[in-house]
Amino acid sequence: MQLVNGRPEDTGGRLEKEIRVYDFLDSLGVPYQRVDHEAAMTMEACGEIDRALSEGADKGVAICKNLFLCNRQETDFYLLLIPGSKPFKTKYLSAQIGSARLSFAKAEYMEKYLDITPGSVSVMGLMNDREKKVRLLIDEDVLKEEYFACHPCINTSSLRFKTADLVEKVIPALEHEPVAVRL
Repeated sequence: MQLVNGRPEDTGGRLEKEIRVYDFLDSLGVPYQRVDHEAAMTMEACGEIDRALSEGADKGVAICKNLFLCNRQETDFYLLLIPGSKPFKTKYLSAQIGSARLSFAKAEYMEKYLDITPGSVSVMGLMNDREKKVRLLIDEDVLKEEYFACHPCINTSSLRFKTADLVEKVIPALEHEPVAVRL
């Protein structure tokens, strides 16, 4: 598993939604590194990917859990970015965003709004949410790391780029105003 700069040289066999992520980052002038890997189905496999993404990073990489949530009525949807090591407590989040009874949203909504499937949830999926149905929630600890890591809408590759680029370029271009939360 090797960390390489930028998009794949050969995009044959890659999904269109993955290529759109590379096009999006390139259009913003965001430098990024990529590691290709098998779909990670175990914590051991995730650990190996995390180590590859952390290679050469002085201050750390925010390897996140990306949780796609909804209210009980399935009318309000949220994408929560939280450090991978931090436990998720629904009641603390509910109180901060004023939405009771949060739960994990169904895969059909994930595909409908973000064009991603379970296991591939990523902030990059917001580029597909043209109706602005999903609210972006970011745990404040995610923003403290030098680098941010995510999938390019598919779980067989992972990206890392500067957290400053996430805040200053990527999120504004996604046109989803983030809500900072503390969990």
